[in-house]
Amino acid sequence: MRLGGPPFGDCADPDRWIAELGRHGYRAAYCPIDNTADDSAVRAYEDAARRNDIVIAEVGAWSNPLAPDAAQRTAALAHCQAQLALADRIGARCCVNISGSRGEQWDGPHPLNLTRETFDQIVDCARAIIDAVQPRRSCYALETMPWMYPDSADSYVALIKAIDRERFAVHLDPVNLVCSPQRYSANASLIRECFEKLGPRIRSCHAKDITLAGRLTVHLDEARPGLGGLDYAAYLRELNKLDPDTPLMLEHLPDEQEYTLAANHIRTVARETLGVVL
Repeated sequence: MRLGGPPFGDCADPDRWIAELGRHGYRAAYCPIDNTADDSAVRAYEDAARRNDIVIAEVGAWSNPLAPDAAQRTAALAHCQAQLALADRIGARCCVNISGSRGEQWDGPHPLNLTRETFDQIVDCARAIIDAVQPRRSCYALETMPWMYPDSADSYVALIKAIDRERFAVHLDPVNLVCSPQRYSANASLIRECFEKLGPRIRSCHAKDITLAGRLTVHLDEARPGLGGLDYAAYLRELNKLDPDTPLMLEHLPDEQEYTLAANHIRTVARETLGVVL
């Protein structure tokens, strides 16, 4: 596995980008450019990554292809297609989005999100994105989420079967699947189930943590890796069984110091549990 995260310094050109990644010891990176970049810029960053043994983990396509507004849906679909095309041009392991929400909050809950109708819309949308681009090197993936599909290993398996495209892949964030005290307490089993059922199709993973508060009703909050209840030993054991280039990407932290502390925790668990240097 390869640990990665966002750089904080000046990354205006490939050399400075590589230097910033090296300063943090990252061997995986988020894509540093978007789909408006010209071919020369794409080649320059791809070449820099290859020369310096950096895996470009993912290109974000964050948008809502299921938005209630038709114009927003159309724009989101086009954005996903353009970002998937970029992922293929630059050689990223995947282009990732969430499936989308039927409500006004693009990444939020809605009563229609977990219905058969919405499942079918997600299938149609993913096919439209993949079929328009026809990627050869990269894949389109949906991040696991607590209140929209895919919300479990089984719902992800169902989507893979229904979408029926070789270039549809898995993006795993186990914290996003911990949506109850039951899953919180048994998260090691949840992690193992995800890897058992989805492992060969996992292209990139996110690294964060989660806490369960002791006040009514249920309160679950994101936390820095090491400050919550996610079983990182189980997570890293399963990741270590996959393609050694599989990225584990830190996210959602407020500043560079927090990313350093998070990386230190994950590296300590990897060393103590697996004898692996990340």
